Amino acid sequence: MRRASFITLSFVLLVVSQAFTQIRLPNVLSSNMVLQRESTLSLWGWSSPAEKVTVTTSWNGQSVSATASRDAKWEVTIKTPAAGGPYSITFSASNTIKLENVMIGEVWLLSGQSNMEWSANNNNKQAQDEAPNATNSNIRFFHIPKSTSDYPQEDVATTWKVCNPEDMKRFSVIGYFFGKQLQQELNIPIGLINASWGGTAAETWIPKENVLNDVQFKEAAQTLNATPWWPVTPGAAYNAMIAPVNAFRIAGTLWYQGESNTGQPFLYTRLFTMLINSWRQARQHEFPFYFVQIAPFTYGQPLQGAYLREAQTNSTFLPKTGMAVISDLVDNIKDIHPQLKKEVAERLARRALAEVYGKNTGAYQSPLYESMAVEAGKIRIRFAHAPNGLISKGAEPTEFTIAGDDRIFYKATAKIEGNTVVVSAPEVKNPVAVRFGFTNEAMPNLFSKEGLPVNLFRTDTWQ
Repeated sequence: MRRASFITLSFVLLVVSQAFTQIRLPNVLSSNMVLQRESTLSLWGWSSPAEKVTVTTSWNGQSVSATASRDAKWEVTIKTPAAGGPYSITFSASNTIKLENVMIGEVWLLSGQSNMEWSANNNNKQAQDEAPNATNSNIRFFHIPKSTSDYPQEDVATTWKVCNPEDMKRFSVIGYFFGKQLQQELNIPIGLINASWGGTAAETWIPKENVLNDVQFKEAAQTLNATPWWPVTPGAAYNAMIAPVNAFRIAGTLWYQGESNTGQPFLYTRLFTMLINSWRQARQHEFPFYFVQIAPFTYGQPLQGAYLREAQTNSTFLPKTGMAVISDLVDNIKDIHPQLKKEVAERLARRALAEVYGKNTGAYQSPLYESMAVEAGKIRIRFAHAPNGLISKGAEPTEFTIAGDDRIFYKATAKIEGNTVVVSAPEVKNPVAVRFGFTNEAMPNLFSKEGLPVNLFRTDTWQ
């Protein structure tokens, strides 16, 4: 009797053990997903150690296999075709999982703080107006919930959704309109992964050891404004919201963040470029990284917003980066969440279409300060990315100031001459420096003839 009971118990334990060690997939590999087209990419998961896992893709009928490691992990490499679908992928081991309605196209990762997170449910009128028409089987959402961890995680609690009005209302406005424009222009499926969290500083999105191994960054992280609504621990959001999808192939990243780092603007260029480099290193892929310059806003300390925007501009020295200037897309400088998100998305999309996909979208880069020259009591400013010249909207160019050796800035008169601007002030006989739009709230009226706002700048390095 006892022997029979032992055999029965052993059998039950064996069955339970097998049930708990069946093949499993991370949630980013789920039905309705979009895989990056024409790529060699990884599919991965867990199963019993030493178990053989076979993966079969319907677009070519081919199978590849891998054997799970002693850590119960396995990974296979597949090649994706040109854009299309729907397809299926079958994973076979002691059990079988079949993913349906899989599309092949372009995948973009969206991240940052609240201006990237902002949705129709945050009372954005543009998204609310769009929502009833937001049914599109060629746009897919993967919305990662807010979470943190002390260590890098391997999975997130969400799945892919086909674009529909209800899920669109919860999704990033900028991400949706960016994806919609790409889908219309390229006529292929678009996958959007949203990992954003309002209020978060850049430190929380960078691997913890990178921040803590830098004395300045470590000290700055200790001064972050702690609240009940967002984390301030270095690496906390990265570990839980970025690390789990690092193995998922993407075309590029969109980023909108910086408001929570205005307290330490002079560190931001190094901090932000560390973030970009760490994400690229984790993926072993120098993907395009496009970001939005923070908008004009009434910050508490003079110039802190201007210095942060300057730091963002300086970050564009990294290859395959680009910045959308939005100083003209603000409806209320006392609202840190400007309503005009669709236009921001369109600027990001035009850059991506031009630089990544080779499409002729017209001008997509804002004019940037290039050089200055003193000319008989005046300073001439030259700009890059203004091949057809500059215009001012409504009146003569605004938001220019000029200074001499005493470092006192006076409001300046500015005159457009082609793609240059000549700046002067009667109080400054021997000018040495010019600033443009260099305040927290500035919304200048100077544009390229193609309608893109000139980026703020200063010719000095005074602090």
